[in-house]
Amino acid sequence: MKTMKDLLEQQDAVNKWLDRYGVRFGVYKNGVFNEQLFPFDPIPRVIPAKEWEFVEKGLVQRAGALNAFLADIYGDKRIVRDGVIPEEFIYSSKGYLVQCEGITPAKKIYNHISGIDLVQEEDGSWIVLEDNLRIPSGASYPIIARDITRRVSPDTFTHNKIADNRTYPKLLAALMDYVNVGNGLAVILTPGRYNSAFFEHSFLAERTGATLAFPEDLVVEDGVVYYKGLFGERERAGVIYRRVADEYLDPLVFESSSLLGVPNIMQAYRKGNVALINAVGNGIADDKGLCYFVPKMVEYYLGEKGLLKNAPTYLPYYEEDKKYVLSNLEKLVIKDVAEAGGYGVMFGSNLTKEKRADLKRLIETEPRRWIAQEVVQFRDMDILANGADGTPQCRVPRKADLRAFVLIGDAITVWPSGLTRFARDADSYVVNSSQGGGFKDTWVEKE
Repeated sequence: MKTMKDLLEQQDAVNKWLDRYGVRFGVYKNGVFNEQLFPFDPIPRVIPAKEWEFVEKGLVQRAGALNAFLADIYGDKRIVRDGVIPEEFIYSSKGYLVQCEGITPAKKIYNHISGIDLVQEEDGSWIVLEDNLRIPSGASYPIIARDITRRVSPDTFTHNKIADNRTYPKLLAALMDYVNVGNGLAVILTPGRYNSAFFEHSFLAERTGATLAFPEDLVVEDGVVYYKGLFGERERAGVIYRRVADEYLDPLVFESSSLLGVPNIMQAYRKGNVALINAVGNGIADDKGLCYFVPKMVEYYLGEKGLLKNAPTYLPYYEEDKKYVLSNLEKLVIKDVAEAGGYGVMFGSNLTKEKRADLKRLIETEPRRWIAQEVVQFRDMDILANGADGTPQCRVPRKADLRAFVLIGDAITVWPSGLTRFARDADSYVVNSSQGGGFKDTWVEKE
């Protein structure tokens, strides 16, 4: 057992190395780009092997159902036709892209990488807060933090039997190889230096052996994507792990003013001449309102009961739910379905009477825009911080979640690690890095 002195020294050393390596998280606020350290805490989250086995099964099940949903919703739409999900709920979603209708990705995989956010209740049960199937980020941070920890505190892992988290780049590389079209070049497409997760883009390119490309490095000719090298040579791209959002990916199909995309890349994608990770159009499954229906998707597509439960959720779209939400606003969490990164999240208990009245009017006029959830009393985790009484650097409890990463290639695989994020404020439930949260290592014990 490490002493407080040991933990403080480890925390200081790891964060200094993270800063030196440029492991930062960039945030745009009020039109200004600011980079900040994503602070690391040395007290790990430890998940027993048996507990992880259950979580892993639930994640495999959930990711498989979501992939089936995406294939269906851009194809036959059986789930809509059979009345499981209202038609209006699909077509009114900002994440649904009509431009993706009829496109079948390589190997029929849509959510190659799923970032599924969970919390653990006081009784030990795991609850899913949301699914991230567009461009889930964060896997690189625990990998490099553990690499640095091995260097500055070698004894940390001597007596602990935990799963090796260095497997993620190998899993990602294997996935890219599996869907690669025409044995082309594997590319990680970054929007550039000022993206919030640029560190991760370059880190994963280096660790997987893929080529890190900027938008201007790619060109489409005759429906084929090529990478342009330093000396003008061209090489066909067979798979592109794109870290550019859907709406900016192709200015000829989506946002015409985008300088971050590649003209005609959607043409190559539709023709099946390149694989894109993740599939374009996955935002429909990221819609927080659709999270409500995932347990029904599991039953509909897999014929199974969902192992992982959702947080208790209400859809004002349904009249009965709307009445409940409007009557209980002060004890619920209200979320804008189109927002991400902790934005658009409001705790009714924190709102003034006037703000609650304004929010009620918005819910009544735009019911599809919102979901409401019960406040989940999820477990606190110890971090090192100043105590409420001014005690310097002691163990204090903070709310924390877990982003688990599920990869779909020739099989569905759950990375035996994850990104544990924590709130740095004592009274906060918001753990997102963009909202000032920190992170810690996630240890999955081996039997």
